[in-house]
Amino acid sequence: MRNSDTNQNSGIMKTNPLIGLIGTWKGDKGTDLAPKPEEDENNPYYETLVVEAIDMEISNAEEQELTAVRYHQTVFEKETDEMSHSETGFWIWDNISDTIMCAFSIPRGVSLLAGGTYEKTTGGETTIQVSSKLDDPDWGIVQSPFMRAKAKTLAFKRELKLSGNTLSYTQETTVEIYGKIFAHSDTNSLTKV
Repeated sequence: MRNSDTNQNSGIMKTNPLIGLIGTWKGDKGTDLAPKPEEDENNPYYETLVVEAIDMEISNAEEQELTAVRYHQTVFEKETDEMSHSETGFWIWDNISDTIMCAFSIPRGVSLLAGGTYEKTTGGETTIQVSSKLDDPDWGIVQSPFMRAKAKTLAFKRELKLSGNTLSYTQETTVEIYGKIFAHSDTNSLTKV
């Protein structure tokens, strides 16, 4: 690696909006509004989010430069302490187009690639927003035949707000389930431990 490459990479790392996500985060103020056949449920939850750096530079066709972090999220219902959600994925930053991507899978047979933007304030807060839609040619959703028939994901959006050792998020998954369209929402505030 040339010295100019090192200087360029250190500049990229300073502006990388994903760097602050690295670490272990815990939060116990989660609210999950979930669809049920008769009456929708509001389930309080707690979670752990582990975000790790990937020790590599990612170059696509010598035209795209990416940096990424890998994450694993585990969510537990407060009432039963049972795991209700497990998600593994990557947050990716394209530093040339300044695009943020989130690619993840859940073990129900659903995967997606969401794309969006970020904003850093002078006060140090970073806001990241991504979204995807079924059949979108750029930011799409893939799901198993069972999920398509029984709980089809139509759209997804997530917003993260990072300020120091506090990370909060809201997300909405639009699903077609139980004969209706439902906005399944989750929100939580986490602290880096």
